[in-house]
Amino acid sequence: MVAPRIAVLIPCFNEEAAIPKVVADFRAALPGAEIFVYDNNSRDNTAAAAAAAGAVVRWETLQGKGHVVRRMFADIEADAYVLVDGDDTYDAGAAPEMVRRLLEEQLDMVNGRRIEQAGEGPIGAYRRGHRTGNLVLSGLVRTVFGDRIQDMLSGFRVFSRRFVKTFPALASGFETETEFTIHALDLMMPLAEVPVAYRERPPGSASKLRTYSDGLRILRTIVVLVKEERPLQFFCIAGLALLLFGVGLGIPVVATFFQTGLVPRLPTAVLATGIIMIAMLSFTCGLILDSVARARKEAKRLAYLAIPRWMA
Repeated sequence: MVAPRIAVLIPCFNEEAAIPKVVADFRAALPGAEIFVYDNNSRDNTAAAAAAAGAVVRWETLQGKGHVVRRMFADIEADAYVLVDGDDTYDAGAAPEMVRRLLEEQLDMVNGRRIEQAGEGPIGAYRRGHRTGNLVLSGLVRTVFGDRIQDMLSGFRVFSRRFVKTFPALASGFETETEFTIHALDLMMPLAEVPVAYRERPPGSASKLRTYSDGLRILRTIVVLVKEERPLQFFCIAGLALLLFGVGLGIPVVATFFQTGLVPRLPTAVLATGIIMIAMLSFTCGLILDSVARARKEAKRLAYLAIPRWMA
């Protein structure tokens, strides 16, 4: 049999200090793989350093990791895709095992679950707030879409051809990892998670992730994807909250009416009635959109199955 074609995809923005070692480590770990570095408007010599290390260098001018991922997935043809950040925080030695599991077990995604290296504290590997944010956001996704991924925001993954060529890639920034996870969970793709050593960035490399603004963008992405992929849950929760609020407003009005036969607080009665009507509309929207979401899911599943697992 012809050996599967493996592509290592490295999105980069101002990673001149780290990218030569990342390319060298993955070339040693996966000797037969082709390594692509996509430069995302770097202001340093990232592209030249990557080319000198032996990578194929390409460019994406739309700023943001999500834009780079969209371009890489569209341009590159392979049987297995290794996606890793260019900051040298992930251990390339885990790549062969991740690729082996993807190919031998016919998986669609293998996620690198980050484990801090021995001797390094949380400040070295994780910036302040990142560990808590990852736990909270990953927990939200597991609650809604299924408890199959522990580290939703990992930047080290291996994908099948089917995954890559059916991934919608709608995100523009770091919320693309959230899209990866929900895409796989929603279509119930076969996946696995492998522990991967996670270490501090090398000197001269700085994180591009903005803790609060990017965290809010990721949270917004989760809410939007829950609305799109689980509309019945989303609108039922919203409807239930509105219903409880409307009933809470209406109970005193109804109690007064039974006691006196009068409705002295007419504006409150009208408000409570309106809110309860909106709650009913929310339940109805959830039922209708659930049918639409099911049809979309069937279409995505058929598109996924139409992609051959191996290149011709």
